[in-house]
Amino acid sequence: MQSTPLTETHRALGAKLVDFAGFEMPLTYTSLKEEHFAVRGKAGMFDVSHMGEFIVRGAGARDLVQYVTSNDVDKLVEGQAQYSCLPRPVGGIVDDLLVYRLPANPAMGMSDEHPAYMLVVNAGNIKKDWDWITSHNSFGAEMIDISGNTALLAVQGPLASEILQLLTDIKLDEISYYHFVRGSMAGHDNVIISATGYTGAGGFELYLSNDGAELVWNAVIESGKEAGLIPCGLGSRDTLRLEKGFCLYGNDINDTTTPLEAGMGWATKLKVGDFVGRDHLITQKEAGLERRLVGFRVNGRRAPRNGHGILDVDGNKIGEVTSGTHSPSLDYPVGLGYVTLGQHTPGTKIQIDLGRKTMEAVVVRTPFL
Repeated sequence: MQSTPLTETHRALGAKLVDFAGFEMPLTYTSLKEEHFAVRGKAGMFDVSHMGEFIVRGAGARDLVQYVTSNDVDKLVEGQAQYSCLPRPVGGIVDDLLVYRLPANPAMGMSDEHPAYMLVVNAGNIKKDWDWITSHNSFGAEMIDISGNTALLAVQGPLASEILQLLTDIKLDEISYYHFVRGSMAGHDNVIISATGYTGAGGFELYLSNDGAELVWNAVIESGKEAGLIPCGLGSRDTLRLEKGFCLYGNDINDTTTPLEAGMGWATKLKVGDFVGRDHLITQKEAGLERRLVGFRVNGRRAPRNGHGILDVDGNKIGEVTSGTHSPSLDYPVGLGYVTLGQHTPGTKIQIDLGRKTMEAVVVRTPFL
């Protein structure tokens, strides 16, 4: 398994380490519930340095990023990020990602004349995404994979801003959602401080060089002690994202699902010009979708799991569960799954097929919380 710059730190803290996307990552430090509620009510910090980061710059950067992603990069100004995906030519999603419009920096080859970007991709898809994007680089853009040199800390929760403010001169309350600045954090320079996250609890993500990871991690832990910040693992990261209805690549979206089926039409701009898969998505939209990703609440205590069948009230199979958990905040099970169109309306009664028995459930709007 690969390590992050903080693997030994996690081990020293007594974290339960597991294999995730080929990386040795903390699942929990104390308990999933304690870490979940810390983020919802106070603050928690995640090591997500396993994520991938690519720099795309030069004369063809804008054209390449616009062509391989579904969103409209021309809407980005310097210091802004957007959620997007890498669509396939005939349905399917290579990956979902964040696209950052980087400020001009002549020392790093980023001029005012040509926009430069940072693409943040999922850990399990780093090589696949790199190969996919480079295969479409007929625009002459320069691409640099900085994944192995970049640490990423996610400080999430309602108290994240005041905890981090003790460690930087940057006015964090002036950074709008999905915007970022580059500055110093805990004495470490050249940190991207981004008002983004995967928990729906607010907070920031910190991109920095590997050599500063332990310094910044320890500084945040110390700064957040009185406020109740604790280190958190992938277990609570999953329950937190699911309560907000955020998709997980490999579960809720993959090479066989389209952005429109997944409810990502807001990040799929069909009218802005050509991009990979645009024609197919236009055809699919005009013909009408056959299935949709929905949220549902289970009337019981058992959590649904990926792969469980979804049935209508008469017992006919209409879809499949993609994600499920017992929501710590709501204290009942919730899930996501694809169902045939017509069964996707909130209030529709469904059943979750467990094999020998079924559980009653109902389609609800997301986010659940």
